[in-house]
Amino acid sequence: MPLRFANAGRVLLVLFLPFAGANLRNANAASCTTQSQMTAAQRDSLSTSARTIAGLLQTGNIETLRGNTIPAVAADFGGVAASVKNLQPQVQSAAVTVEEVYLLDSSTDSAGASQTDFYCGQPVVVLNFNGLPPGTYALTILHATGVPQPQQISLLFSRTPDNRWMLAGFFTKPMIAAGHDGLWYWASARKYAREKMDWNAWLYYRMASNLLDPLSFLSSANLEKLQHESEQVRPGNFPGASPIAVNAHDASFTVSAIDTTDTFGGLDLDVQYTPDATQAAQLQDPPTARKQVTAIMSALVELHPELQTAFHGIWVHANQGTTSLFALELPMAEIAANPLPPSASANPAAR
Repeated sequence: MPLRFANAGRVLLVLFLPFAGANLRNANAASCTTQSQMTAAQRDSLSTSARTIAGLLQTGNIETLRGNTIPAVAADFGGVAASVKNLQPQVQSAAVTVEEVYLLDSSTDSAGASQTDFYCGQPVVVLNFNGLPPGTYALTILHATGVPQPQQISLLFSRTPDNRWMLAGFFTKPMIAAGHDGLWYWASARKYAREKMDWNAWLYYRMASNLLDPLSFLSSANLEKLQHESEQVRPGNFPGASPIAVNAHDASFTVSAIDTTDTFGGLDLDVQYTPDATQAAQLQDPPTARKQVTAIMSALVELHPELQTAFHGIWVHANQGTTSLFALELPMAEIAANPLPPSASANPAAR
């Protein structure tokens, strides 16, 4: 599965509550107890519940997992079952450790708060929830390691009136990409930033953030520092809110997104473009289609030769809406062997 920054390659399943990013104003503040502040009984209870659920994920025991899930989620369990089925082969033989435990108490808060913030520990970790009903919750963060694709698994629990911890949500994401962890990508991003290779630095900072940030509703001083460094090198000619035009062979191609993927083992650039009517017609002929997408690859390498040092290759997708018309991946050595004339360029595309 491609690692896309929109969902970061993670299996992200919101089972119970909508979450928001950090916004510390106009919020309902509640109490958070970190694992170092808990009693031994509290830690043991939450760790046991987390290991029980992790075991069910590892064995793919859907029905027992449903029985340990809050009724609102258990009533519509199809999405959960599908996500467990996808995750189970990756973690079935993993060694699971409980890394972090947070006890979240909003039981005395008023109902109907638009946002509830939990400030945890020192340095402070902030957890932000939207529409959280008053109650007692827990968040456990686990690592499933010793397997080819180690995973970080976050489990959200809700405490029932009879003092049982029931699953309310789970979130998983990879711990490594193309053989490296988030700290390696952060260090590499800093190196590329010092060398003024902004495209490499920007993409590597985003990889670091994806791997080091366990949850979209969690913020910390280290993650904010990472985000700040990333923003310092954001390229001005990178597709985002607006596409860019990549010119090659006297044609202009509208590139809507550039992400990364490790689908083929190494870290590749993952390029999405929208062909016009003429270009789409050319894609019906495989040799012409290959020439078209390799022209885009060569143009990007001509414009940003530093990409050759940071990525194994480039994977280009020609899309019309949600339909894929053509896709091709080539290693950098093959792309560099077929350079374009020096007229290739990239500019913001007209919207």
